[in-house]
Amino acid sequence: MTDTTINDTRKAELLSTTVEHVDITKFDARPIIDAMGKMSFTSRDLARATRIYNQMLEDKDCSIFLVIAGSTSAGGCMDLYAELLRSNMIDGVVATGASIVDMDFFEGLGHKHYQALEIPDDNVLRSLYIDRIYDTYIDEEQLQDCDHTIGEIANSLEPKAYSSRAFIREMGKYLSEHGKKENSLVKLAYEHDVPIFCPAFVDSSAGFGLVKHQVDRAKEGKPYMVLDAIADFRELTDIKIKAGTTGLLMIGGGVPKNFIQDTVVCAEILGHDDVEMHKYAVQITVADVRDGACSSSTLKEAASWGKVDTALEQMVFAEAGSVMPLLASDAYHRGAWKNRAKRAFGKMFD
Repeated sequence: MTDTTINDTRKAELLSTTVEHVDITKFDARPIIDAMGKMSFTSRDLARATRIYNQMLEDKDCSIFLVIAGSTSAGGCMDLYAELLRSNMIDGVVATGASIVDMDFFEGLGHKHYQALEIPDDNVLRSLYIDRIYDTYIDEEQLQDCDHTIGEIANSLEPKAYSSRAFIREMGKYLSEHGKKENSLVKLAYEHDVPIFCPAFVDSSAGFGLVKHQVDRAKEGKPYMVLDAIADFRELTDIKIKAGTTGLLMIGGGVPKNFIQDTVVCAEILGHDDVEMHKYAVQITVADVRDGACSSSTLKEAASWGKVDTALEQMVFAEAGSVMPLLASDAYHRGAWKNRAKRAFGKMFD
């Protein structure tokens, strides 16, 4: 941060209303989903997607991966994802670094996201050290605290190679000891042995802290830790091989979506010809299918690559923050999660 003088009064005005995360335990969406199943268009797609997710939960052999890209955590779904983990409704997470670090870990440190009820010129926001995500604000000064905390964690570790899962576990341990929010996905994942993978981890606030860690250590002539992206892929593939039957609940697309889908192909290359394609798959996205990108590619298209079975898949073209609370609340209140065995895949790497 520079020595620029910040208008604290104006900044406080803009950061006056916090984002309140939806609590899926407080409302029962089953009647809404049932009604939407009798409708058409996206309503019926969402109802079918919800049924498929409930089937994942009911299938005692199915391990479920939550896949997150985009900014729904900042926009109000953060506690929703944490509840899915706490209630044993997911067994692993693959996400962008921003979802895990800039949003969840950030709030775990006691910071907040804010509603942008007024949006001045973005250059004004820059002068106030306010970062904007569409209609949501983040205090850049607080985000830099997050950066430095990541650096502190890196400094505390043995200088060797870590997968993103291993490093995020250390982040969860830090929050368990020093955090200020109980309902943190990173913290709960550590406590419940649920692995979190971020295949593009440094493309987030973590990157700044990790770069500083390496630069400072290099200046001191000391060894430093590194992230091992290959270990990420190997570990996630090991989980897929052990899991057998799997289901994907995907919000957005991008790298996390492709990474988890590619575990099927990787397992085959490693000689596991009997590995199953992902049996169940739901994706919620607003991406346009016409650009040929991974984010927008349909789940049927993924079948051509040998990644996803098409019998139980559903695309939902909607802004995830508007439909995930309904899907998750329906599944929570139907209660199939109460009969699921815990996988605790994180223990595979102890």
